[in-house]
Amino acid sequence: MVEIDTPSSLENFRKFIIASTCSSFAPKEYTEDPEIFPEREDDLGAVYVEAADKVTLKKIREITFVNARDILGVIYNSKSGNTSLKWRQIRKNHGKVTGNASQNSLVNLAEGNVLTLAWVENYVRKKGIDNK
Repeated sequence: MVEIDTPSSLENFRKFIIASTCSSFAPKEYTEDPEIFPEREDDLGAVYVEAADKVTLKKIREITFVNARDILGVIYNSKSGNTSLKWRQIRKNHGKVTGNASQNSLVNLAEGNVLTLAWVENYVRKKGIDNK
């Protein structure tokens, strides 16, 4: 487990969640719209968006897509239970991501630009993780 405590835009955290939950089957128009977020029920690893205005759009597989505005926070828990992250608003669409991430989640955090690839590579080097 890797402890995460980093500033992040809401859009970057949204990209991380999409990469972690539904990138293979989400409609392109949903992945490209910054107001559309995936949500998932607790028993499957909760993903929840706390927003002043939220409308359910469509359910595909175990993911419910919502259109959300004025977002205060986003909770992400992986199905495996190895990753538990929260994005909290600091100002408008800028906030902070805190929690614990598995090594596998680091890839998606870097893909979403929540963490830089350099940060992940440095972590891997410091921990001596073998990626063969």
